[in-house]
Amino acid sequence: MSVAKKNQKPHFDKQGDRTDEERVEAAMQTFIQDFGATAALYMESCVSCGMCAEACQFYVTTDDPKYTPIYKIKPFKQAYKRHIGPFAPIYRVLNLTPKVDIKELEDWQELLYDSCTMCGRCSTICPMGIDIADLIKQARHGMYKAGLMPERMDLMGRTTKLWGSPATPIEDFAEILEEDIQDVYGEPLVIDKEKADILVTLAPAELGDHTKAVADIAKILNHIGADWTFRSDGFEASNIGYINGDIELQEKLTMQLVDTAIKIGAKTLILPECGHAYSALRWEASRWYGKPLPFRVIHMTEFLAEVLNEGKIKVKKIDATASFHDPCQLVRRGGVVEPPRDIVKALGYDLIEMEDSGNFGWCCGGGGGVISNTRANPLRFKVFEMKKEQFEETGAEHFLTSCGQCRITLTGGAKKFNWDKKIESLLELVADNMIEDDASSEDSKETTKENTKEEA
Repeated sequence: MSVAKKNQKPHFDKQGDRTDEERVEAAMQTFIQDFGATAALYMESCVSCGMCAEACQFYVTTDDPKYTPIYKIKPFKQAYKRHIGPFAPIYRVLNLTPKVDIKELEDWQELLYDSCTMCGRCSTICPMGIDIADLIKQARHGMYKAGLMPERMDLMGRTTKLWGSPATPIEDFAEILEEDIQDVYGEPLVIDKEKADILVTLAPAELGDHTKAVADIAKILNHIGADWTFRSDGFEASNIGYINGDIELQEKLTMQLVDTAIKIGAKTLILPECGHAYSALRWEASRWYGKPLPFRVIHMTEFLAEVLNEGKIKVKKIDATASFHDPCQLVRRGGVVEPPRDIVKALGYDLIEMEDSGNFGWCCGGGGGVISNTRANPLRFKVFEMKKEQFEETGAEHFLTSCGQCRITLTGGAKKFNWDKKIESLLELVADNMIEDDASSEDSKETTKENTKEEA
């Protein structure tokens, strides 16, 4: 055996001490339990046209057929045909579809976790309407149950269960906001107010790489005199459960936000400038809650577009050209296409769209947990090069986005390739260029004082 092969790291990780047979059984039982009418319809609808291949950044940048999106659900499809499908008894008796074995699951880990961001571009282009990204999410559930997921992602899940957040223990949340953000940036933060119209949530990045964004949120809300708060018992807006395949954890995280919003009487819940919790809270929370949510769920980008369009805040015009990176979970999976463009226009930029934008924009390459899965770095950097090339073709001066995770991914790519382009946040740009009207500033100061008094 060559030295290179001997030193090559395995492309899969294992958690726990179960036997291979127990892992396969756990995965198969989860697949079978998760199959519903919609998933079954998807399985029966695929005509193997291959169109999804050209929609996947990992296939396009490598030309490797194994990265074809529909191929990534092969063991999932095997389980369906052998155990659930209309001809399952025949498939089993004649062994037309063999059992999934441990080697297939181990190999499958790379396809599900390293080379898929669940961005949904393949789902958008599928002529049969198959939501491949949703099938990937279901397939990851089985892999989680089998203890077959990347170790870094498993660590994030275990940390979240222990702390209540992958970023910080919930009991430290208020102290971190006060000492690391309020004291540093000088903007009053409203924390743990008992009753408020607006509950503001945060993504892990905003307690780490992007603490300025937290101060900027407060700056804007204080400026318009909003009745708002951060809450220690309901701040964690991440999708750790979805990306790991731990659906039970995702339900717990999402319902924690729902319960907190209801407890404080919030009329609006604002999700952070990230796609993290958008899908779970916007589309699935009412299913877990059992009825329509009694408050509005809105993304920070939607909120900023609203207050700008309504004239509640005014911003200085930036006379420059810019291009915008569309975050997949917000734009393609969430339908929030126009609000970020309204913000770009309000800021005075001349927007130059990339060749692929809006619903068909390419993913940053780090979504779906790929940014946390260091084993996937070579693939992720290939995707960055494609994104970099598309931006450079626009000739724009500024590179904007509205997702903290995308910023981290794209900034990491820029550093890797010594690219001097800064990835800029719409939220931070609005806050930095907001015009402080004297009258509204006085009103907001009074409101902030009242909020702070009530909090105390």
